[in-house]
Amino acid sequence: MKKRNVLIGALAGLAVGAILGVLFAPAKGSETRRKISDKGNEFAESLKNRFDGFIDDIANVNEPSNENINSKPSS
Repeated sequence: MKKRNVLIGALAGLAVGAILGVLFAPAKGSETRRKISDKGNEFAESLKNRFDGFIDDIANVNEPSNENINSKPSS
């Protein structure tokens, strides 16, 4: 349990550090906001692609069972 807490704390610290680094970087506010927006859009697109892949995997797993349900017994 302690290792997990340390890992969570380290990841949270890394995220906060990255955000603060971007916010205090010597760039115009509009440029910083654009960078943050671009990264957010990239993250959202990546998440969408992963979710679509997950749905495709589930559909492929269920496909053989659907074929068995729809097939007619031979007489």
